[in-house]
Amino acid sequence: MARYTTTIPVPTDPEATFAYLARFSTTEEWDPGIVEATDLDGGAPRVGSRYRVVALAAGRRSELVYEIVDLGAPHRVVLHADNGRFASHDVITCEARPDGGTLVHYDAELTLGGIARLVDPLLGLAFRRIGDKAAAGLGTTLEAKAAAGFDDAGAAA
Repeated sequence: MARYTTTIPVPTDPEATFAYLARFSTTEEWDPGIVEATDLDGGAPRVGSRYRVVALAAGRRSELVYEIVDLGAPHRVVLHADNGRFASHDVITCEARPDGGTLVHYDAELTLGGIARLVDPLLGLAFRRIGDKAAAGLGTTLEAKAAAGFDDAGAAA
């Protein structure tokens, strides 16, 4: 198992930040390792909402379907995906900052399945690099969205 945790200060308010991140199809906008992300169910994020995410790593495409398994709007969303080769469990929380911005806490666990577990010790190093790129992308994207303005659905106005 590999784990990646980070806290990212962003200028957007907690409600708009949460609305944006809970709709997990937005990962394509901020995570450079994601080449495709689709909302499979439509509507507002809720427990059971599913998102098809395609990642590109080491030249290989990997598809996962993430499902919201816990939702504590407007501050916490928990997503889980498992495609047999690996499973991902992500917890995202949004904490208000005194200046009106948000601290995004991102906690992700990646577990390999089958024979791939033999390379589990190496997974942590790769996961850290991937996570750092995604965190940087999230910060940059939310700064741009703050400059453009968010509407009440968490999308750029």
